[in-house]
Amino acid sequence: MNKKPIFTLLAMLLPGSVFAHNLTVGEALPNVTVADKGEITLQDDKIVYQDWSSHQLTGKVRVIQAIAGRSSAKAMNADLMSAITAADFPDEQYQTTTIINQDDAIWGTGSFVKSSAEDSKREFSWSSMVLDANGSVHESWQLAAENSAIIVLDKDSQVLFVKEGKLTEQEINQALELVKSNL
Repeated sequence: MNKKPIFTLLAMLLPGSVFAHNLTVGEALPNVTVADKGEITLQDDKIVYQDWSSHQLTGKVRVIQAIAGRSSAKAMNADLMSAITAADFPDEQYQTTTIINQDDAIWGTGSFVKSSAEDSKREFSWSSMVLDANGSVHESWQLAAENSAIIVLDKDSQVLFVKEGKLTEQEINQALELVKSNL
């Protein structure tokens, strides 16, 4: 009996998270650089892009929201983002970093994704935002397409929490508690 088709079928039935990211709780965040677009900054109300590296994430407790360039991915974990805003963590110890994978946008909407990211930077000038034109971060960290990943880091960029997809209420509370206990 040929078992290969059975194993292939079983593999297809397993949840996608089995084959997902390469981030491990308790380990350092793998380094990645974004040179095409990069960190969105404001200089005299003008949008400027600069190279970005995950090495820049040390020094503060962070929640990274790595999302596909799709409104559905942005909305997936909006409850966590609202809870973070409500928690009002101290700016000198905490920062949210949003990484938008422009390469994972619906065909023909890449320019809309870019302008939306730039508008968000203007509205939330204190936020850390990275536009990843080629999907370097998603490729390096092996994140799922069309999705949202939430990663909580300590001040040394050690992964405290990682989840792809929509967080449950319990997971939102867990992420918030990890931030609070590591400030």
